Amino acid sequence: MTTSSLRALLLLSFAGACSPAQEPDDSEFRRARAERAEQQAQQAVQAQAEPPVRPGANPDEGEGEGPAAPVPAADGAPDPRLLNPGEEEQAPGTYAVELQTTEGPIRIDVNRSWSPNGADRFYNLVKLGYFTDVAFFRVLEGFMAQAGMHGDPRVNRVWTSRNIPDDPVTQSNTRGMVTFAKTGAPNSRANQFFINYGNNERLDGMGFAPFGRVRDMTAVDALHSGYGEGAPRGRGPSQGDVARMGNRYLRANFPELDYIESARIVEENGQPVSADDDSAG
Repeated sequence: MTTSSLRALLLLSFAGACSPAQEPDDSEFRRARAERAEQQAQQAVQAQAEPPVRPGANPDEGEGEGPAAPVPAADGAPDPRLLNPGEEEQAPGTYAVELQTTEGPIRIDVNRSWSPNGADRFYNLVKLGYFTDVAFFRVLEGFMAQAGMHGDPRVNRVWTSRNIPDDPVTQSNTRGMVTFAKTGAPNSRANQFFINYGNNERLDGMGFAPFGRVRDMTAVDALHSGYGEGAPRGRGPSQGDVARMGNRYLRANFPELDYIESARIVEENGQPVSADDDSAG
């Protein structure tokens, strides 16, 4: 999308949210507001981009308010399958995933026809046990809840670079829809996904292709959103520091975050899948 197209999209989107009384006939004011709106949308586009490493930064020092808490020692070696993944398996036409989270279960129904590459990637991540002890590190009330950066930096490095091709957007980013995060660059989806809280159809034109839908939003609505936007724009976790230190950084500095404790396939093509049949078990 070109800058001019994005600006036009943003003007249409934000015009609907303001009454005439809120739109004084002042060209300078309207231009400044459009620029702010464009910046906000660009931040949404950069949902998976990592902030640059600060020159000379202490890895044990956070980017929020004041010094970060001491970071605990690293955990043991991760599952070898996550460090050396093989060829990915094609997902069934439809399947359901149950995320066990610190706020309760989240059931996601996936339809491969909506976003084939996205559905395949999510299926393989679940089957490999990727979503074990993975934080909802970016939860913005009324917008979306984002997860997918692995708690072990070694695993995260492998999967962050395993990008998948873009899919056409066939479904809208409405409440409950599940979508992979991406940067503004083509084919940049990898391991992060988000769940839409509201009607975020403005993301459709930016290439965010939903691949599934949450059945019941109760647990999603309960996810902790108190930290807000991530550093450096807000006081929440820095994606750069998560990439370098993983859950050690998150637990030391953001103790109220919610986590995906585990994930498994519970249904394929309408048929139940037992825990014994699930290879991620």
